[in-house]
Amino acid sequence: QVQLVESGGGLVQAGGSLRLSCAASGSILSGYNMGWYRRAPGKQRELVAGITPGGGSTNYEDSVKGRFTISRDNAKNTVYLQMNSLKPEDTAVYYCNNEPVPFLAWGQGTQVTVSS
Repeated sequence: QVQLVESGGGLVQAGGSLRLSCAASGSILSGYNMGWYRRAPGKQRELVAGITPGGGSTNYEDSVKGRFTISRDNAKNTVYLQMNSLKPEDTAVYYCNNEPVPFLAWGQGTQVTVSS
């Protein structure tokens, strides 16, 4: 059974950066589109970035374009999200899963808090 483990979150000031990691155990992610999702307080979970199996194509939600970069290392079975120029509205719990339709069991997520 696949387990997704997200890490790298934390508390950062507006304008700062964080790099999130998502490691998968129990299976190989290299054959799947993968994405980073987030759930802000009081809001539904939304997809913010996606990447194709080989990493050759990426897509981003409009509010993070130019600030976030998704990447993957299939040899390490890991997906990353580099987040720059963070804003208070980026505060959320961040998760990884398949995209556009998540079908793996959700991990615990990693909390990102951006202070103004």
